Amino acid sequence: MGFGSWGRYVPVAERRAKAAAHIKKSEKSGKACNPVVIAGRAIAKTFWGKQWCTHLESYSDFANRLPRGRTYVRNGSVIDLQISKGKIVAQVMGSSLYHVAITVKPMLEKKWKSLVGACSGKIDSLIELLQGKFSQSVMKIITEKETGLFPKPQEINMDCSCPDVASMCKHVAAVLYGVGACLDTKPEWLFDLRHVNHVDLLESAQSDALATPAETEFALANNALAEMFGIDLDALEDAPKAKSTKKPAKATKKEVKKEVKKDVKNLAKKPVKSAKKTAKTAKKF
Repeated sequence: MGFGSWGRYVPVAERRAKAAAHIKKSEKSGKACNPVVIAGRAIAKTFWGKQWCTHLESYSDFANRLPRGRTYVRNGSVIDLQISKGKIVAQVMGSSLYHVAITVKPMLEKKWKSLVGACSGKIDSLIELLQGKFSQSVMKIITEKETGLFPKPQEINMDCSCPDVASMCKHVAAVLYGVGACLDTKPEWLFDLRHVNHVDLLESAQSDALATPAETEFALANNALAEMFGIDLDALEDAPKAKSTKKPAKATKKEVKKEVKKDVKNLAKKPVKSAKKTAKTAKKF
């Protein structure tokens, strides 16, 4: 490819200035960009981002092109990167503005089910999953080169508007590294790329492990209250309503239970006062 096809060399400082101008122009027109900003030498800092980059670098097919991509992404050349189901679209500022489109094949359903089965009961929460904070055995299953979650080279199709005829030009390589940087803050994007639902990895976990802290704390307080005052709160739910009379009706058991539950929420704020009020409520029986 001759010099005329590429145009003149554009220094890094000039590329950055052009990138900043393009981002500003896009924002004014109502099209927000998602630029890849690298702070420090490490492109990715979290489990998902690091593993994505490590996976890319494990293939010799990519070895010759990845170094230029690292330089480009570190220089702030990837000015917009968006990920949707099985697709990555990006804009990269080089000697000109180039458009990159990458498609990733869906993970085979059989392969995904096998991976989910292998992780069964080993991932306890959504936070643990997205932060990549789980055991070495789970990490090994998910990142395994042949059967894990990350796509192989033959499952990735790459296209760039630049004159380079190579399937992976430096702009595409920069975008692929940019994905790793984005996974630091949006790890769910990896699952979107493979057309799988990350929640599947949690389905086999115990339901009580998935309860929110507030739900768990309320349940514990509810049980403690029942033992303290000898009240079967679950039985109260099914108790018959009080019959109507001409005089003001005595509170029904369901109403008492509702009031008791309300008191439970106040125990943490005013434990002594709330406990006395709850005991008074219980005496309505």
